[in-house]
Amino acid sequence: MNDQPVVAAVDGSPDGLRALEWALDAARRHGATLRVLHVRTAPPRARQDARDAGPPAADDDPVLTQARARVDALGGTPSVEYVVTEGAPGALLPETGTEARLLVLGSRGRGGFAGLLLGSNSLAAARDAGCPVVVVPRPGRGGEEETTHGDGPVVVGVSTDGPDTATLGFAFAEAAARRAALRAVTAYPWPLQTVLLLGEVPPAQADQEAMEHETRVLADGLLAPYRERHPEVAVEVVALPGDAAGHLVGASWDASLVVVGRHRRRLFAPARMMGSVTQAVLLHAHSPVAVVPPAPAEE
Repeated sequence: MNDQPVVAAVDGSPDGLRALEWALDAARRHGATLRVLHVRTAPPRARQDARDAGPPAADDDPVLTQARARVDALGGTPSVEYVVTEGAPGALLPETGTEARLLVLGSRGRGGFAGLLLGSNSLAAARDAGCPVVVVPRPGRGGEEETTHGDGPVVVGVSTDGPDTATLGFAFAEAAARRAALRAVTAYPWPLQTVLLLGEVPPAQADQEAMEHETRVLADGLLAPYRERHPEVAVEVVALPGDAAGHLVGASWDASLVVVGRHRRRLFAPARMMGSVTQAVLLHAHSPVAVVPPAPAEE
C-alpha cells in the first residue's frame, strides 16, 4: 500500500460527497489509504476555546459521520482514516499536499455564491498544494444531462513549447491505473498573426497542414519516453489550431479525467500561478480535472 494517502476534502455538501466517491475510487486503484478531511471554520472566540480544549474529535463531527456512512454504503473500501480540524480551508487544504498523493475536492462547497462555477477553496488548493489536485465538477455544468464517463480516456494538455514532465508522468500513470486510453491534446497558433514594421516584407504564407504536422511530430517526441514506460497505454495525439483551453474543454465531454499543469514560478513573479488555460479548464470542463504542480527541479 502506498504510504501517501489520497485526501478527500468534505464539508457536508453534495459536491464534497462527489469528491469523496471519486477519491475512494482513486485510493482503490492506487492501493493507497483514503483520508477523509473536514476543515471546519469557526468564529474567532470558538477557535480560541477549541485551542484551549484540544483538537476536535472526528467521531463527534456530523460531516464526517455523513462521510463515513457514504463510504460504508459504497463498500470495498481500502484503509480509511477520518480527520477533522479547524481553521481557514483556503489555507489549510493546500498544506495537506505536503504529505498526500492526491487531494480531491468538489468544485464548490457550502459557502459562496450559488452561481460560482469554482469555489475559492478549490481554486486555492489547485493553485498552492504541493500534490496533484483533482476538482470534481457538478453534473450538468454545461446544461447537459447528468452523465459519467468513468471508462473514458484520460486527456492531457501538451505544450510543445514548454513540456511539463510531472504532468505527462501523472497522466500516463492515471491512464495505466484506469486501463484507459490517453488522448494528448496540443494546440498550435492559427491563423498566424504577423506584425510588420514600415518597409518590411511579409513572410511567405505558412501552410496550416505543415504546421499541424510539425506540432504533432514535436508532441510525439515528447511523449515517447512515457510510451516506453507504459506500453499498455494506447495513445492518441490530437493537434488542433487555436485555443488550447477550448479544445481541452471540448475533449472533456467524454473523458474520465483531464490533466493540466500548473505554471512554473517565474524569476520576477515568484508567487504560484494557475495559468489562463488551466483556470479556464477548471471553470468549464465537464469531467474531473487534475492540476499537477511542476516537478521540484522544474519549479
